[in-house]
Amino acid sequence: MSPCMPSANSPSAPSEIRPLPRAFFSRDPRRVARQLLGMILIRELPGLKVTARIVEVEAYLGTEDPAAHSAAGPTLRNAVLFGPPGHAYIYFIYGNHYCLNVSCEPEGKAGGVLFRALEPISGIEEMARSRGIELRGPQDWPKLTAGPGRLCQAFGITRAHDNDRDLTSQESGLWIGDDAWRPRHIAVTPRIGITKAADMPLRYFIAGNRFVSATTKIPVSIPAGLKPFRRKDDD
Repeated sequence: MSPCMPSANSPSAPSEIRPLPRAFFSRDPRRVARQLLGMILIRELPGLKVTARIVEVEAYLGTEDPAAHSAAGPTLRNAVLFGPPGHAYIYFIYGNHYCLNVSCEPEGKAGGVLFRALEPISGIEEMARSRGIELRGPQDWPKLTAGPGRLCQAFGITRAHDNDRDLTSQESGLWIGDDAWRPRHIAVTPRIGITKAADMPLRYFIAGNRFVSATTKIPVSIPAGLKPFRRKDDD
């Protein structure tokens, strides 16, 4: 496995990683989205482990958000969004790729965060094989995980295999962890690739990170200074 290549706003490698508790996700998606930046997505299967830092996300605000899949109410397709927080919601788009989201808000109230880009940490070669691409060097690493479809392919994420997977559990094979690193600055823009509620500033990314999927919209950079989520076992 290859080590993480440092960028302007990312550490060289994670220290101890602890899974995020369910309570982290049982909140407003806007708050969850900002605090997910810098966390680590981990895929563990027999003979395989890949990890990457979350660098770009979008918040979707449930039934009051016209752009959200949950806007029309609960259906068989979007049931995960109305279920317990911290579960993976996967959908297929444009007939060629999957998108990974995590459910937010207390059970019964829909909300979610879409993962738009990751910074690879380990398992670089495995990600390249999953993407079916050849890497000439670290300059090509954004091709692995810069974009919702790319990151799902790199991590082998599909709806059939991963929808409703518990992202708070290390036993699930796909989970989100915290190594205590935090970004210095977060940038905010409107969401990408939607036509409804297209002006809402609900896309968040680590300012200056080269793995961000798109920089076409003018960002508003703001300090990252939200207080870290407190676990009960930290008291």
